[in-house]
Amino acid sequence: MTKKQRLEFERSWNKNLSERDRLIIQQIFQKTCASQQFFTLLWTAVNYRSDFLVTVLIHNRSEQPLTFNNRTLRYVNKNQVIAEHTFQLRDLIIEPYTSVPWTFIFPEKNCYSKVTGVSEGYVENIL
Repeated sequence: MTKKQRLEFERSWNKNLSERDRLIIQQIFQKTCASQQFFTLLWTAVNYRSDFLVTVLIHNRSEQPLTFNNRTLRYVNKNQVIAEHTFQLRDLIIEPYTSVPWTFIFPEKNCYSKVTGVSEGYVENIL
């Protein structure tokens, strides 16, 4: 018997997320919860410090908790690496069979090209 994937929102997300964005995330989760993707891209943005923000649904389909301490990720668009960064997120622990929305912040110094028109890329783990 396979376990059913569930969607959870981290406490600050639960508190601050607009109803519109919550509905969008829930709809995307319904469409992607059975896929084998590790990350599902939700949206990208650039903040006031020129950091590149990538919001994804992280799908932990394993029986073990998933952590992001000392994990290197990169954002790729049209076969070009846009950003790469090693994250030290000790508080981000995703329980088994759980999907969680999260925004990864790639500091400007780790963005290799202008971050315009990159909303169709993807996030990947660097092992």
